Amino acid sequence: MTTFLAIGLMSGTSLDGEIDVALLETDGEAIVRPIDFRPYPYDAHVRDRVRACFGKRVSDEQTREAEKLVTDLHIEAVRASGFQADIIGFHGQTITHDPANALTWQLGDGAALARASGMDVICDFRQADIRAGGQGAPLIPLYHAALLTEHDKPAAILNLGGVANVTYATANGDIIAFDTGPANAMMDDFIRLRTGAPFDAGGETAARGKPDSATLEAFLSHPYFERPAPKSLDRNEWSADMVSHLSTEDGMATLMAMVSASLEKAFEEALPEKPQHVYACGGGRKNTVLMDMLAKSRTVRPIEDLGRNGDAIEAEGFAYLAVRSKRGLPLTLPSTTGVRAPQTGGVFHLCA
Repeated sequence: MTTFLAIGLMSGTSLDGEIDVALLETDGEAIVRPIDFRPYPYDAHVRDRVRACFGKRVSDEQTREAEKLVTDLHIEAVRASGFQADIIGFHGQTITHDPANALTWQLGDGAALARASGMDVICDFRQADIRAGGQGAPLIPLYHAALLTEHDKPAAILNLGGVANVTYATANGDIIAFDTGPANAMMDDFIRLRTGAPFDAGGETAARGKPDSATLEAFLSHPYFERPAPKSLDRNEWSADMVSHLSTEDGMATLMAMVSASLEKAFEEALPEKPQHVYACGGGRKNTVLMDMLAKSRTVRPIEDLGRNGDAIEAEGFAYLAVRSKRGLPLTLPSTTGVRAPQTGGVFHLCA
C-alpha cells in the first residue's frame, strides 16, 4: 500500500500555549510511523483573544481577527518545524461545539495555509459528520484504534485534553468512542483565575485540598451522563464557576474529582466489558494526582508504554485523518460519533 508523509496540526480547547506539529508516514490504515514532533509556543495574548471567541455562533470582527491570528500562527508553526509533506491535516481552533444544533466551528483558513506552506491542506474535518447527523466528535478514535492494531483487546485509549474522551477497541474489531466529561480545560481555567498559573503542575494544588461532596454530587446529576454513547461535549459545558465558592485548594480537588468520577462512570456504565489495558495520552496524563485517582479502580498507563509520544497523539491523528480524507476513507463511524453511516470528510485546498 502506498504511504504518504503527512503533517498534523492541533491546537486544543485547553489553550495550553502550544500548537502541536507532528510528521507522520501512513497509509491511513494500519501503517503508522511517527517521524517527528515539534510543539510551537504562543503567548498569553493569543490565548486571551481566542478565548474571547468561545461560544460565538456568528462571524464578527472579533472572530475574523482571531481566525487570521490562528492561521498566521499555524503558518509560522509549519515553517518553524521545517517539515515537508504530501498533505497537511489542519484541525484549526475550536471555539464552539454544539452538535445538538448542528454547529461546530473551528477557526482557521486552510486555503491561506496551503498557499503559504506550498503543501496541500485538508481542514474542516468535522463538518461532513455533523451534516450527516453525527456529533462531529471525537475525531481521533480511528487513529487510536490503529495504534491498538497489534494489541490484546479489549483495550482503551484515554485522551485527557480540554475534555476527556475514550476509544474502546473490542476483540472483534469494533470501536466505541465518546467524550466522557471535562478534563484539563475547566481545571486550567480555575487555577489561572485564582493564581495566574497556566495549570496545576502535577496536581499539587488539588492534592492539598478536599473535594466538596455537594458540588460533586450536583455535577454527576448532569443529564449528559445519562445519555447513551456516542456523545460529545463543548469545552464550556461546565464552568469553573461551579467551584467559585471554594478555596483554591478545595476547588481544584473538587474539579479533579469531577474528572475522575466522570471517567469512572464511563468505564463502569458505558463500556460492554472492562478493558484489559488502558493507556492515557494528552496533558492530563502528566497530572500525577489525577493518574493516582484513576489507578484506584484500574491500571492506567501512559501511552509512552506503547512506544508513543503522548503529547503528539492528537496532531498525529489529524495527519492520519488527512491521509484517510485524501483516499476517501471514513473519518467517523456510527459507533464513534453517532453518524448515520461511515463518513469521510474534510475540505481540500490545493497549494497552487
